Amino acid sequence: MKGILNILEKDARTTPEEISKMVKKSTASVKSTIKKFEKDGVIVKYKTVLNRELIKDDNKAVRALIEVNIAPQRGHGFDHIAERIYRFPEVVSCYLLSGTYDLMLVVEGKDIQAVSSFVSERLATLDNVRGTVTHFLLKKYKEDGDILKRAERDKRVAISF
Repeated sequence: MKGILNILEKDARTTPEEISKMVKKSTASVKSTIKKFEKDGVIVKYKTVLNRELIKDDNKAVRALIEVNIAPQRGHGFDHIAERIYRFPEVVSCYLLSGTYDLMLVVEGKDIQAVSSFVSERLATLDNVRGTVTHFLLKKYKEDGDILKRAERDKRVAISF
């Protein structure tokens, strides 16, 4: 039932009735399949993608991408240290990478100083962390396949003869 998953991944607000028409299955079958996906952990949660630049709010959080070089632990590999890191509330996402760095973190804080303090006082001081590189996000254009910039209307006046 990858069709159901693809539909929900694109728009989680699609109703079982709409999905049933798209995949040519009964509504009851679609509902039970979705429930099974939720129970089995295939569907972790439903969420909304926000364009935070359009939210009129003084409390805009700062996000950073942090590359982390770690020494794997004998018997646990990268998983044990990765778990210690992703349990920090500042860590929004954590990925194991190939290449120069081992982990890629998305970290959020109330300002640049909060993120810097997290990196220098909590992350970099962990055993097995060998180095970090921090990149602060300046602007998002696209997230999870969704373009965040709205098309601007042409402000030119139409002239005809």
